Amino acid sequence: MPHRMIKQLFVHSSQDNVPSFGKQEITMVLMHKQCQLEWTTYKCIPNSFILMQEATSGLLVTTNGATFANIDVLKNPVNGMPMLLFEDNGGGMTLDHLRQCMSFGYSVNDTASRTIGQYGNGFKTSTMRLGADVIVFSKSNTAVGDRFIQSVGLLSYSFLCDTVQQDIIVPMLDYEGNGLELKEIHKCTHQDWKICMDVITKWSPYQNEGSIHSQFKKINDQGTRIIIYNLWENDEQQIELDFKSDPHDIQIRNGQHDIQCEMAKKYSSIKHFFLYKVSLRVYISMLYLHLPKNFKITLRNQEVEHSDIRSDAMHIEHLNFKFQNDLKISAKVHFWYTQQIDIQGFNVYHKNRLIKEGLSEKTD
Repeated sequence: MPHRMIKQLFVHSSQDNVPSFGKQEITMVLMHKQCQLEWTTYKCIPNSFILMQEATSGLLVTTNGATFANIDVLKNPVNGMPMLLFEDNGGGMTLDHLRQCMSFGYSVNDTASRTIGQYGNGFKTSTMRLGADVIVFSKSNTAVGDRFIQSVGLLSYSFLCDTVQQDIIVPMLDYEGNGLELKEIHKCTHQDWKICMDVITKWSPYQNEGSIHSQFKKINDQGTRIIIYNLWENDEQQIELDFKSDPHDIQIRNGQHDIQCEMAKKYSSIKHFFLYKVSLRVYISMLYLHLPKNFKITLRNQEVEHSDIRSDAMHIEHLNFKFQNDLKISAKVHFWYTQQIDIQGFNVYHKNRLIKEGLSEKTD
């Protein structure tokens, strides 16, 4: 993997060796250069930790029967830098679903659907916010005969900038296998396959086909494994995320960290009101209004305990809010006071999942 020159979004480098890609390659997703502005858009929004949390939320969607989601910190085998791992044991992605997930400008969201973020819109936002590059391994539960589909895709901002690409190019490779061997699925020519393999092995932490296959082996019968690397740094040239303060948590480096932790110690029974802005573990504990049955989330080798934000409530009132434009649509609203400190704001849950948080200590 070439030495990464991009540590913050607006730092660019270039190379003279630009790989050539055929116009008809199905294994490449080509999008207009303007889509590169997506990285700038998500990087400029000020509240970095809330975006990081929302990014994580976008990657923690329970689909296709997943019973667990795991978040961990890995070491990049090439340069020793930290990488983020998101994995689950859901149904994985078919060839088409992976391309839809990693493509730019693609959305087929169905208003009747029960799944949030199932078409990859949250995925691209999430990964762009956390780091420059992401590699995705997926093993689908959709079988072709007795063989299961396995795919890998690379979305690399470092690659696009360093090779001065005019379009967003996402190399992808597909295999079919029965657990003992993998057979290449060629959607184009062998030369196109080789180009994709060369890009993935050069610009990812897995620099040969054998190491790519080893990542598939880490997925049991089905599931997806997302690895984000070249994590963004702040103005002090530190990785935005703090992995050292708590070995079982991921925290944010910001000026409010110490203040929020002190308030959490003082009011321990409602510590989640203070720590959700600095602690990913606390944020995830609030992510579901009701934890889905037979589902758990593990963060850095320790299960996340579900936290009901209403547990410290008093004087609870329940109201049905109806929309003026359509009285047939309503939403349940719960109002309450906390016992120890004056908190105000709203947490908005949709389909059981937190989509907007806005709790803060009331000030006169």
